Amino acid sequence: MSHVDVLDNYSGHTDPGGPAARRELDALTITKLSVGPMDNNAFLLVCRATGEALLLDAANDAERLADLIGSGATRPELRTLVTSHRHADHWQALGAVAGMFQPHLIAHPIDAPELPIPMDELVEHGDVIRFGQIELEVIHLRGHTQGSIALLYRGSDHPHLFSADSLFPGGPGRTWSEPDFWSLVADLEARVFDVLPDDTWVYPGHGDDTTLGKERPSIPDWKARGWVDES
Repeated sequence: MSHVDVLDNYSGHTDPGGPAARRELDALTITKLSVGPMDNNAFLLVCRATGEALLLDAANDAERLADLIGSGATRPELRTLVTSHRHADHWQALGAVAGMFQPHLIAHPIDAPELPIPMDELVEHGDVIRFGQIELEVIHLRGHTQGSIALLYRGSDHPHLFSADSLFPGGPGRTWSEPDFWSLVADLEARVFDVLPDDTWVYPGHGDDTTLGKERPSIPDWKARGWVDES
């Protein structure tokens, strides 16, 4: 099994194939690891009170993800695995990780049928996912795919939003039609920017982190630019 180093000086940046980065909050630790050829971010969230864990997006490199979780009596107990959306770069290791740890599998009902294995639970906008003493709110963001979800943790410091491929530094995630673009922008405004503060930390599905405060001033520019066909 490969070895994964973990850095404790969390900046929101990780390198493909490089060390993971861990952030310690009062009740939760967040560990970010870049996996696979598309610099996918996988996030391991561990409840500090119970040691129960949730993995968001078993995107690739199942052995590295298993090594990140660890082994022996002190490793966290992976109870839950959430897949943010149906695109294949976000679930290449899903079957292998599910086989190794037998977690409870969760996705949105629209995208779940296109995942490689059946889900145990389907979640909608406004649902709450619990592991240990941690609660994550489900935010359905329609556009990148119709079943894309983000997860929100309301930390004691500030909110933490795991946006997957719906929001990145610089704007919304990729869409494949003009209606999908405007759907995503509308959901981001109504379900994210209109209800969460500027200090909300954003953990996207690829690349570096950002905050809502950094992105909010650019919303008029996103609208003025409109949909761009990237095919």
